[in-house]
Amino acid sequence: MTSPLQVSLLLGVLLIAVGCSGKRAAWEDGAAAPPPGEGSAASRGAAAARIATRYLGAPYVWGGASPAGFDCSGLITHVYGKVGVSIPHNAAQQYRYGAAVARERLQVGDLVFFNRLHHNGIYLGDGRFIHATKPGGVKIARLDDDWFRSRWVGARRL
Repeated sequence: MTSPLQVSLLLGVLLIAVGCSGKRAAWEDGAAAPPPGEGSAASRGAAAARIATRYLGAPYVWGGASPAGFDCSGLITHVYGKVGVSIPHNAAQQYRYGAAVARERLQVGDLVFFNRLHHNGIYLGDGRFIHATKPGGVKIARLDDDWFRSRWVGARRL
């Protein structure tokens, strides 16, 4: 005979495994979202970086958060939304999410922040990151470019 406590525990495990909606989360490329745990941030970050590169050349639009036009934080809001992470459309607010990451420990998908939290992007690896800027729209830049190096604030891992 199963006790009410055992039934409650089993239902709790099922809700965690399935999710409150009863549907499995899916990333834009069709793969199921990874289970929570140590490897999921890296997998999610890699997926976010891959998705972000699809928008290279999209125009800059202040307040934009769609392929029709992005600003810097809008690109991050849109891309991370595609991998199941809801994050506000504001660079300074985005800096409050996730865990701090030292510059020398950056991983693909980490958020990088500049200019007193007025600008940000998504780290791609090898010292490169993708961001939306005026002029130029969505493009790739290097962390060691003078402007970005001198205005570095920090990085976060979602």
